[in-house]
Amino acid sequence: MSDKDRFLIETLGASNYESPLKLSTTKGDHIFNFVKESDKLLFDLSLEQCSYFLNKGQDPLCLEKSGPRKQIFFDAKNTTAAIVTCGGLCPGINNVIRGVVMALHYFYGVKRIIGVPYGYEGLNPAKGHELIDLNPEKVKDVHQFGGTFLGSSRGAQDVSIMVDTLQENKVDMLFAIGGDGTLKGVNAIGEEIARRNAKISVVGIPKTIDNDIDLIDESFGFETAFDVASPILRDAHNEATGAYNGISIIKLMGRDSGFIAASAALAMPVVNFVLIPEMDFSLEGENGFLTILEERLKSKKHAVIVVAEGAGQQLFEHRQVVKDASGNIKHEDIGIFLKEQIGAYFKEKNVPVTIKYIDPSYIVRCAPANSSDSVYCSRLAYHAVHGAMAGKTKFVACKVNNHYVYVPISEVTKKRKKIDLEGEFWFSVLQSTGQPFSLG
Repeated sequence: MSDKDRFLIETLGASNYESPLKLSTTKGDHIFNFVKESDKLLFDLSLEQCSYFLNKGQDPLCLEKSGPRKQIFFDAKNTTAAIVTCGGLCPGINNVIRGVVMALHYFYGVKRIIGVPYGYEGLNPAKGHELIDLNPEKVKDVHQFGGTFLGSSRGAQDVSIMVDTLQENKVDMLFAIGGDGTLKGVNAIGEEIARRNAKISVVGIPKTIDNDIDLIDESFGFETAFDVASPILRDAHNEATGAYNGISIIKLMGRDSGFIAASAALAMPVVNFVLIPEMDFSLEGENGFLTILEERLKSKKHAVIVVAEGAGQQLFEHRQVVKDASGNIKHEDIGIFLKEQIGAYFKEKNVPVTIKYIDPSYIVRCAPANSSDSVYCSRLAYHAVHGAMAGKTKFVACKVNNHYVYVPISEVTKKRKKIDLEGEFWFSVLQSTGQPFSLG
């Protein structure tokens, strides 16, 4: 695929039905306009990139603007949609489910909407899970609760069997709410559908509490995660300052990326050290973490440490690589490890310390979405529905450069998004905590 086709969204065919939405094609009439297929947005906003392509006589890389189309692919009144939620829990999943159901029902008049229980397991009849009929009445209050009322699971199912289930239930579009593994799964479903020459749209709505989906501005639920974590850090600070040489260690989620830990520390600036998977650090040595921590205690008599779950894995000797059902590497418990190492270090030096260890991970991820995330979830759901109704497939509805767009699933799953240790965001964390640029 050439660079210019990198962000091309696949379609199921010609859109021959008139949209039931009473929108406009005229500017200045105070009615929202339909989005045209020619509406594009720049991927890279830098002058350098724009000049590079223009000097070559080429258009810069562009993304497809999301939103309602005047012509749609599916006959709404005869359309069946399905929704599945997979992977770990995250604030806002129920909001997205609700938004998809409401948009399908009220915007387009879709009469049959199916909820798939317990992730991709629900598309495998051998697992014995019954599909659930969804309607506005059934989902009208689910946004008030965390988790997913459809249930979730990890791990892949046979793609051929899942597509059989979709076809047997005459499903025309599948909305998959999940992270990297979920998106790769629904993309594989889309490829099998194409091999069968079937006309089923598959749509991803990116969900990962770690905010590690590549290219997109932010995953839904991420803001709620560090919002919920912030008062925990405040209370951990109170614990630390309440004892001579008090140390609070708070472990937050972040398997491969430390966005929650870093953002929570910025939101509640009482944190002195943030340890994330993107950075290597040493415990021992002149500039090692334990030495810097000792200096902190000598000057301030307390310390607050926030550590992401995937940080410091290189510190474990004889580490075995074990993966969970989703194919993610299971990490050693860095929080407990740090507590033990810090305790042993100061015991050997005969320095009294009081260590409090806090792991609120499962409380954070099960919280209901805050107001900002609730808005975001609804808008993502609406954009996903508009794209599916237009016959687009194998795409995610997301926000890039603060604009809602459609991006091929294959593009956002090539790699995980990481904190740039030379970027302004991480520099802000270092300024807030006062920790050195490197530890070790």
